[in-house]
Amino acid sequence: MLQSVEGIYQNGKVELLQVPTDVDQARVIVTFLPKSGSVDLPSRGINQEQAANLRARLQSFAQDWDSPDMAAYDAL
Repeated sequence: MLQSVEGIYQNGKVELLQVPTDVDQARVIVTFLPKSGSVDLPSRGINQEQAANLRARLQSFAQDWDSPDMAAYDAL
């Protein structure tokens, strides 16, 4: 089964921020993500105006999404 954990690459090394469960040794694939907050809108098929509109329409859900109770759904 595939398992993903977050990490940080610095000075040629990857430091995992979580310990993978049930893994003693495994091959890995490292994917470098854009800096936090950076979203390539054109690759998602929208422009800045459309993204702002979407953000405004979804704002009413933000309080629910950020609720600690919603963490129960993260493992699903």
